[in-house]
Amino acid sequence: MKPEKVYACYNINKDLRLNSSSGAVFSSLAEYVLNKQGVVYGVAMSEDCYSAEFIAVTDEVGMARLRGSKYLQAKIGNTFKSVKRNLIAGRHVLFTGTGCQVNGLKNFLERDYDNLICVDVICHGAPSPALWKKYAEYQEKKNGGKLRDINFRCKDDGWVDFGMKEMLKNIPQSEEKKLYISRDKDPYMQMFLRDYCLRPSCYECAAKEERKSDLTIADFWGIKDVAPEMNDGLGTSLVLIRTKKGQEIFNYISCEMKLKEVTYEAGVKGNPAEYKSCIRPSQRDTFFDDMYTMSFEELEEKYAAPIKYSLKTRVKRKVKKIMKSMLRVIGGAESNLEYGLLFVFRV
Repeated sequence: MKPEKVYACYNINKDLRLNSSSGAVFSSLAEYVLNKQGVVYGVAMSEDCYSAEFIAVTDEVGMARLRGSKYLQAKIGNTFKSVKRNLIAGRHVLFTGTGCQVNGLKNFLERDYDNLICVDVICHGAPSPALWKKYAEYQEKKNGGKLRDINFRCKDDGWVDFGMKEMLKNIPQSEEKKLYISRDKDPYMQMFLRDYCLRPSCYECAAKEERKSDLTIADFWGIKDVAPEMNDGLGTSLVLIRTKKGQEIFNYISCEMKLKEVTYEAGVKGNPAEYKSCIRPSQRDTFFDDMYTMSFEELEEKYAAPIKYSLKTRVKRKVKKIMKSMLRVIGGAESNLEYGLLFVFRV
């Protein structure tokens, strides 16, 4: 089912973009609902950072917990019942989740509500929460502290070359330790990106056949080829409008966006998870058997060997990192210089 319209866009508020996984479209949608004294449902990390869970927020303070991707399956709990209570009470509700979670909510409600906005994300698959807990405990033991904050999509090295940023406390008491791990080196991310740790249903995702959301949002991978003027390295969102309600809401928030309409084919070319499921690896069953019997170090050695890049790619990344560091010091026209750098090293 193709959407009615497709856009490349990003929020003109730079701070919001830097604290979001891509272009901070979700933040504007949430603000629209909060301004109507509504409720926003989304995924946050638990206080101990061992799991992810759906929560409801009604103010900007709570919104900080919802921004950014969480790469593990989230606990639904009584969220669907809570959404229904708020809808019946006449409150505006924004529900954000994966396609299957949105479809699950719609099936639970059994009817449409004018005051409900549903937004799904293009989903690669839902990683095992048991694997995440095993990884989190491994990181704590390895680094001698308690995890207090996780950013799965830190942009310190750019939107495309994102990494995992973790904060640990009590090393010893009152001290903090911050870690940044490239996605190419972080073992958890590698197990996720190699599709070992996904739910069985993710390999045959029914939600890709029928989406019941009003809008779908995602990273606009490949934006440099489709609309290079929309690529400044800070993150660009792909937005797919699926209903009239979705278009009306997007029109309302568009004043906060820089945007460009594109074709569906161009929009999803770099993000095929919009329409097809990932392939189930031959090692998937073995992986889960090992996950419950091996230490994380053993899992890492067997399933998360670091990616080896060519010399050309390593040089390109190194120069980009040096240039970004220089720009942070001298300030100025960062985006223009980065465009020049990308042009020089593009082959």
